[in-house]
Amino acid sequence: MTMPETPLAEPLAELPAAVRVPQHVVYRDFAAETVVLNLNTGTYHGLNPTAGRMLKLLDELGDVDAVTTQLSDEYRRPRAEIAADLELLCRELLARSLVEAASAAD
Repeated sequence: MTMPETPLAEPLAELPAAVRVPQHVVYRDFAAETVVLNLNTGTYHGLNPTAGRMLKLLDELGDVDAVTTQLSDEYRRPRAEIAADLELLCRELLARSLVEAASAAD
């Protein structure tokens, strides 16, 4: 994932079980990266293809555990490895307001 060097907010004690892409964030997939734009700040962020896939699944499924399972199956990698990578990405996206916590009903 390629993102500007910005200090992250205080680490979250617990990662939300579900997240969503807020209305002020748009993204588009390209061959080499996914470009994410925060319309509130005007800041662009670039994600590598794997992080872009993670974001797309988070947007589609919302449930972090379901996304972990899907990615583990797609990439044929151990679930624990995918869970750790996805948690790191979620924390960075949350800190930059590119995703937000969602309730299970969302």
